[in-house]
Amino acid sequence: MARITALIENAAQVLTCAEGEPDLVGARANTMVAVAGSAIAAVGTLAEIAATHDLTGAERIDAGGGLVMPGFVDCHTHLVFHRSRVEEYAQKVQGRTGAEIAALGIPVGISATARMMREATMADLVESAAERLAHMLAFGTTTVESKSGYGLNTETEIKMLEVNRELSRIQPIEVVSTFLGAHEFPDDMARDDYIREILDVMIPEVARRGLAEFNDVYCDDGYYTIEESRAILMRGREYGLKVKIHTDAYSHIGGSVLAAELGAVSADHMNYTDPSEYAGLRKAGVVAVVMPALDFSVGHSRPFDARALMDAGITVALATDMCPGCWLESMPFVVQLACRLYRFSPAEAIRAGTLHAAMALDRAGRIGSLEPGKDADIAIFPYARFEDMAYRLGRGRARLVMKAGRVVWRDGES
Repeated sequence: MARITALIENAAQVLTCAEGEPDLVGARANTMVAVAGSAIAAVGTLAEIAATHDLTGAERIDAGGGLVMPGFVDCHTHLVFHRSRVEEYAQKVQGRTGAEIAALGIPVGISATARMMREATMADLVESAAERLAHMLAFGTTTVESKSGYGLNTETEIKMLEVNRELSRIQPIEVVSTFLGAHEFPDDMARDDYIREILDVMIPEVARRGLAEFNDVYCDDGYYTIEESRAILMRGREYGLKVKIHTDAYSHIGGSVLAAELGAVSADHMNYTDPSEYAGLRKAGVVAVVMPALDFSVGHSRPFDARALMDAGITVALATDMCPGCWLESMPFVVQLACRLYRFSPAEAIRAGTLHAAMALDRAGRIGSLEPGKDADIAIFPYARFEDMAYRLGRGRARLVMKAGRVVWRDGES
């Protein structure tokens, strides 16, 4: 009989979030989760688990009548940055435009963060990003995607990805690294010269050092054109980097069509995606990553219509879009915003932040649901039913978080 190392008991509900669950989250009462080493061994009643597993010496973890579910997967963040853009944000919430704010002498936008980044040491960046990750962990997140893109030169882009690698070493959350050199254009280099640097220097060096799994590009009006985006994403593919794309955030230039053409793992933002493009995205298996907190924080003029995408049969994932313009570490708050702003049901939102988010990182075979054989990435929340996560606004701190079978955070412990 397989030996169980930990048994999570006394849960009001267990959510499996497994594929094929009729209610989307697989909500179960009178259910326990058994862990063997780093993996989930079984989900079932005590009698069912004991019939096929050895419980001798297993650590008993009391869920305290709470909610047991997969750890959240935050599949779109700009986690690594230096300082903040709080002055810009304070002006924007008063209705001032970027140009008006810049006229006040306040740095604005991605290029402002890029200038700050060049002043930062690697130690500065590791310390600040690790602090943000600690908050994410407390809100039940066990996997985070982290993009470069605030360097806008080879040295700083590489430094950001090296920070991701160091973060993976020093703290428990899995950090999935994405190269986003094509986020903006630098102030000190011609557009064509910078694109050549991405193609001929950055991508080969990122691949040589094994610093990223994905290659991303900001394909939108005023940023990278369809032709530029295709060239960058194809070059990354030549070097083994999987395709992601920021697209249709503030305009429609065809980035979603490109995502379908290239079989992107995900297309992110999509506020302006045309419904005529939905069938292509669905056929190509592209996951749509949507971020209600970003729409909320920027006061987006065209908040996303997630309902239309879901009704079209496209897999939709949720993420925080943690960045200087949307400083958010809580996936439960994303669930709350998705339900109210995007008309998700609570079950749809939780599934979008777990299994579907794992799909957006090409990890659904390993994380995102509580199923035997998958990593034991588990969060326990103080809710008697999963709908409370959407209902209790501003709440969402986990009671306990487990990563790969090891308890890595408990509420009340430093």
